[in-house]
Amino acid sequence: MKKIIHVDMDCFYAAVEVKFNPQLKGKPLGIGGPPNSRSVLCTASYEARKFGVRSAMPSSQAVRLCPQLILIPPHFDLYKEESRKVREIFERFTKKIEPLSLDEAYLDVTECTQFGGSATLIAQEIRRLIFTELNLTASAGIAPNKFLAKIASDWKKPNGQFVVRPQDVESFVKDLPVEKIFGVGKVTAQKMHDIGLHTLGDIQNYSVSELHRWFGSRAQDLFDYSRGVDHREVITEWERKSLTVEETYNKDLLTFEECQARIPGLYEDFIGRLERGHYQDRIKGMVVKLKFFDFKSTTHEEVIQGTPNVEDFERLLEKAWHRRAVAVRLIGLGVRLGQEKKKDEPNDSSQLKFAI
Repeated sequence: MKKIIHVDMDCFYAAVEVKFNPQLKGKPLGIGGPPNSRSVLCTASYEARKFGVRSAMPSSQAVRLCPQLILIPPHFDLYKEESRKVREIFERFTKKIEPLSLDEAYLDVTECTQFGGSATLIAQEIRRLIFTELNLTASAGIAPNKFLAKIASDWKKPNGQFVVRPQDVESFVKDLPVEKIFGVGKVTAQKMHDIGLHTLGDIQNYSVSELHRWFGSRAQDLFDYSRGVDHREVITEWERKSLTVEETYNKDLLTFEECQARIPGLYEDFIGRLERGHYQDRIKGMVVKLKFFDFKSTTHEEVIQGTPNVEDFERLLEKAWHRRAVAVRLIGLGVRLGQEKKKDEPNDSSQLKFAI
C-alpha cells in the first residue's frame, strides 16, 4: 500500500508577495497585469476570492468585481526561488517527488521511516517547516494514491490537511462529483450529467464496456477513478517535449508587417530559454502559432535540425498569417524536442523522425 502526499501551497504567488511586503497582508491581491490590458490573473489572495475573483480571470473583470483589488505584476524569479526552498524541505523526507508546478507536488513517502513511517505526521512536519522556515503556508492531502491525495489536499484549505485512509476510500469517493476526476472538464461533465452521472457512485453502477459506449478509451480510467483506484506512479524524471514562448497583445495586430515586427523580441526570449535549458541538440521541428481576434487559432510547423533563426520563424509566420489574414491577438513560436541523447550515443540523423 503506497503512502502519497499531495502538497499544495496556499495562494502561493500572492503569499510570496506578502512575505516580502508585509504591508499587503490582509488585503485583496491579484497577481497579473493592469486592467486596461488583456492580462489574466495568475492567482488571487483569499481576501480577493471573497468577491469572486479567481485565477485565469481577466484583470479588467477582477477589478470590476473587487474595485479595491491591488494588482501586482508577477515576479516569477522570486516564486521559483521560494519553490526551490520548498523542494529542499520535501527532500528531507523523500527523493520521490513529482512537481506539478511551482506551488504543488506529489511525494511518495512509502519508504520513509521518519515519524514511524506515518504519512500523516510527515505531512504535518513538512507543513510546519514550510511555515517556520519560509513564512508560507501549505495544505496537504494524504492517501494511498495520487488521485485521492490531490482531492484530499483541497478538503481543509487553507493551511490544513486531510487523510483518506485505505479503509475509508469506498465511502470517501461515492459522493464526489464527477468533476473531481482528472480530465473531466465542462463538456465531459455535461455529457455525464445528461446521462444521469453526477457522482462517482453513479459511475460505479456501470461496467467498463458500458462506459466505453459513451466515453471510448477513457472508460477504464473512469471505472477505476470512480472506485478510488489509481495505479500511476510518482514520476521523478520529466522530459520536456517542446519549448515555446507566447505573447498576447493589448491591441490586435492588424497586418502581417505588425506581426512580423514582433518576432525579434519573441525570438530573443526564445533563444534565452533555449540556451538556459541546453536544448539545442534536441530540436526536431519548429512551430509558429497565431491566435486571432475571435480566439480561433492556427499553427504552422516544419521539420528542422539545429537552432532556427529569426528568418525561419518569419517564414513560418507568413504561411500561418495567410491562412486567414485577419487581426491577431497572440503570437507564439517555439520548437519540438526529441529525446535527450545519452552520453556517447551516436547522432545519426537518418534515424530521427518528426511527426506533424
